[in-house]
Amino acid sequence: MSQNYSKEFLDLCKSVTAKRAKTVIDHILMYGHISTEELKDKYGYNHPPRAVRDVREHGIPIETFRITGSDGRKIAAYRFGDETKKRFNKLSGRTGLSKKIKKYLIEKYGCKCFIYLEEINEGELQIDHRVPFEVGRDGESDELNPDDFMLISAAANRAKSWSCEHCKNWQTLKKRDICLSCYWAYPQDYLHVSMHHVRRVDLMWQNEEVEQYESLKKDALLSDQTIPEFIKEILKKAVNLKSG
Repeated sequence: MSQNYSKEFLDLCKSVTAKRAKTVIDHILMYGHISTEELKDKYGYNHPPRAVRDVREHGIPIETFRITGSDGRKIAAYRFGDETKKRFNKLSGRTGLSKKIKKYLIEKYGCKCFIYLEEINEGELQIDHRVPFEVGRDGESDELNPDDFMLISAAANRAKSWSCEHCKNWQTLKKRDICLSCYWAYPQDYLHVSMHHVRRVDLMWQNEEVEQYESLKKDALLSDQTIPEFIKEILKKAVNLKSG
């Protein structure tokens, strides 16, 4: 489908390599828009807004409108918005900037997932906002702060996305300070998990540590407990021993 997009805008679209965002972009470039039905049925994305958000986070404006679905009901569809808007101008060349941010974070924190703390290959690490873009945006500065981002594995990204998208702050309140005190922004120092008064620890056993995990698993089974229950009991005994 022919559209009069500027060369700068098309170059930005072509610079996006992330599969989910690229799928949305290529479809819109070809057909003019993409519907929630197409995202689900044709591409297998069960949460279309997330796929569209990926595009927005690359600095590409997307607008929502309504069309009639195959069953006759009105459904959401997405097309490119005004390419001259501030966000596009501000984040032009986002892919190159993302590489710089990723390099900075790896040099500062190491090549590991911020959530699960597992060591993984650089190519498997994904850049994510500490505070979801829907809540925090990118501020008014012309420069993005690398420390406003985190490196996480695909598994951690899925878990974080689900938790954030079901959080009242993400849905309605939109308060940045609530996100900043959340586990998903700073897992080593937080007050809540998506506004729930809970604490969590995500543990990962890798390489030679796997043998230790299998030993714990065996002992947990012998104790007729789940592994989390068994580990909690070990930690409780250690704390009591220390305090006693």
